[in-house]
Amino acid sequence: MNEKPMRNIQQAALGVTRWVGSPSSILLHTVFFAASFAAAYIHLVSFDRMLLVLTTVVSLEAIYLAIFIQISINSANEAIEEIEKDVDEIQEDVEEIERDVDEIQEDVEEIEKDVDEIQEDVEEMTEEEEEEAKAERADNATLEEIQKNLQKLMKDIEGLKYKA
Repeated sequence: MNEKPMRNIQQAALGVTRWVGSPSSILLHTVFFAASFAAAYIHLVSFDRMLLVLTTVVSLEAIYLAIFIQISINSANEAIEEIEKDVDEIQEDVEEIERDVDEIQEDVEEIEKDVDEIQEDVEEMTEEEEEEAKAERADNATLEEIQKNLQKLMKDIEGLKYKA
């Protein structure tokens, strides 16, 4: 069967089942039953005929309601199946995201290790530069001392030259 007429039938079935479960349906049925019994009471129809017609109408209504309710249930089941598929897809997406987050966490941990190693290297380089700077200052101090001693020696040699 074509989908549009089926959709229309399903919509009608949903509408009927919604209406049957409403207060207005209860009111209409109550008025109908009361009117049927009132018609028999005031002798517009015989009591047996009224019961026969009423029983037939109620039976037909029950048959159609059962069909409409089953259509509604089938429609609800189809919707539930679609929702279950969507939930399964969402669950798969969530699991994939969790794997991605775990991989990102591992990458972050590796980056943290790399940063720590770089920090250690920078600290070592800084310590080496400080040691080199200390050694250079010590060398400069030694050279200055040697230079002062040489100048003193040169003066002493100069002084000895003039005395001799």
